[in-house]
Amino acid sequence: MKKVLIIAGSPRKGGNSDMLAQQFAKGAAESGNEVEIIYLREKKINYCQGCLVCLQKGECFQKDDANSLLTKMMGADVVCFSCPVYYYSVCGQMKVFLDRMNPLYDRMKDKDFYYMVTAQDDNKAQLDRAFDVFDGFADCFADIRRCSRIYGGGADKKGEVEALPAFTEAYELGKSVRSSGNRI
Repeated sequence: MKKVLIIAGSPRKGGNSDMLAQQFAKGAAESGNEVEIIYLREKKINYCQGCLVCLQKGECFQKDDANSLLTKMMGADVVCFSCPVYYYSVCGQMKVFLDRMNPLYDRMKDKDFYYMVTAQDDNKAQLDRAFDVFDGFADCFADIRRCSRIYGGGADKKGEVEALPAFTEAYELGKSVRSSGNRI
């Protein structure tokens, strides 16, 4: 059994990226994994101050929900980020959280990462910019064993992602998380 942590960044409850996160969770749970979804909209996460104290102390001096979320990430075998795309990048809530990950610099070894994004625009080449943000995180903080992406372009209104291939892909990707460590 693997510990699977899903960080859902959408400010909109029940939105398309939430639906992808839930589908991924459903598949991962059905494969016998321990799954937890954290919704950033329910957390208090302050902006990074850029002081770099966290690199010396191993955690940020700010007393908000970020430190406990980072501890959960350290304890997970698999981390999945799900968020909407705003202006061809990750949404602000996700970006603020990623900025606060400095204490994890070079400490996220041997984890599998998954990225799932939804957007109104269906121009995949343009939306790859959102994945570039996640790739930047991975380059700095992780020794990635596996990195997979789900792209839900063309989903504007709540629930539209259900009609897109991404909905089934999220479930199947979650289902592929197995205790044996199989790769896609």
